[in-house]
Amino acid sequence: MPDSRIVVRGGQIVSMDPELGVLPRGDVLIEDGRIAAVGPSLPAIDAEEIDARGHIVAPGLVDTHRHTWQTQMRAICADWTLLDYFFGIRLSVSPAYTADDVYLGNRLGALEALNAGVTTILDFSHCNNTPEHSDAAVKGLRDSGIRAVFAYGFFDSSPLVPQHFTEHDQRRADFERVAATHFRSADDLLTLGVALTEVGLIPLRHTRAEIETARAHDALVVCHTGSVWSMPTGVAELDAAGLLGPEQIHVHCNALSDTEWDVLARAKAKLSISPETELNMGMGRLVFRAAEQRGIKPTLSADVMSLNSGDLFHQLRMALAFKRWADSEDVNLAGGDPQQVSTTVSQALEWVTVNPAEAMRLHERVGSITVGKRADLILVGGPGISQHPHLDPVGTLVFQTGPGDVRTVLVDGKVVKRDGVLQGVDLTELTARAEASAQAVLQRIRDRGAQLPGTDPAMLELLLALSTANLADA
Repeated sequence: MPDSRIVVRGGQIVSMDPELGVLPRGDVLIEDGRIAAVGPSLPAIDAEEIDARGHIVAPGLVDTHRHTWQTQMRAICADWTLLDYFFGIRLSVSPAYTADDVYLGNRLGALEALNAGVTTILDFSHCNNTPEHSDAAVKGLRDSGIRAVFAYGFFDSSPLVPQHFTEHDQRRADFERVAATHFRSADDLLTLGVALTEVGLIPLRHTRAEIETARAHDALVVCHTGSVWSMPTGVAELDAAGLLGPEQIHVHCNALSDTEWDVLARAKAKLSISPETELNMGMGRLVFRAAEQRGIKPTLSADVMSLNSGDLFHQLRMALAFKRWADSEDVNLAGGDPQQVSTTVSQALEWVTVNPAEAMRLHERVGSITVGKRADLILVGGPGISQHPHLDPVGTLVFQTGPGDVRTVLVDGKVVKRDGVLQGVDLTELTARAEASAQAVLQRIRDRGAQLPGTDPAMLELLLALSTANLADA
């Protein structure tokens, strides 16, 4: 008999598997962390049973871009623009973080994700100020029990403070150390990625080195692309240098031209949309239409924990509302009414399940309830008023579900949340540590004589000049 065996019984199964579809009532057998069988009524066997009656059973959600380390800076960016974020978070908050702050942010942020049914994240880790920061970021994720791509960021914390890494090669050496120390096993909850420094902020030759380093490790690559309208995107330069590819997830992309979209599509690059950030920080329209025209599958991300919640259902509702509005706007302005919605809830649910699993190269492990995949599952329902009745289980997931409705969560067949309670964690102690961490970070910023966000609009012209010069430095 397998070492561990669980049967999830009697739930409405939203499988996201095109062959299995939605089962009005069904069971899921899990053996050693793997989905072994799915069916309307599996036979009784010797196994732990989880009663899913009155619940929707769905694959865990997948997030393609999350700055998890920022968790204890929650909502500090509530009234900030993207430029404010750059000055406030990237240039002031990040250098004030200790390694322990990074650990707390990653652990608490990953637990927040799990609590909301997000079982896999791409952790865009760009607060690796020292080797100790990098190690702490990995440990925070691992201690949470989440599945994640740890995308090592090569970013300098800020030119306003002394840097631990004074040469770009030192950054690459630390990445190699992290890869050798923490990512020796290919079959692990944590896999290795690279978060590129924004193209143009460093010489293009350094960008080439970051991408080549990632490719040498067959690591997933993620980068912010076309999110600042007054700056060059670097897409043409990356294309000319042969540095674009299908292993890359490009985030935001609001400011891309049609030609640049064509380039990304030709390279088979992937896309991450951050609805809450982009709409609130003035980054422009969500790019569903451009992606749809070129067959690029959308994925969603919670992005900055310093503004947004870690609840991917919230991002999903915001994204679907925007897309349906944008698709019907021309009809409305012409005095008409749409005859049907442009995107169904089933199509939208793909943005946080199968699509991101494919983009993160984890589609053989997660993203759907499919025999042979790992058992990353969520049970949604329980006592929540919005959960009853389940007339349309997919519609309920998309429009009626919040973190409190996610009652039970399994990652790799292990129960990490049961009956509404995260397992094996003292949240009172952890949140108290996060509160103290946040206050200490803000005090370090004050001690340096800085104010938040500290935005200097005149710096845009200097950054534009720097970016233009760096893109020419191949």
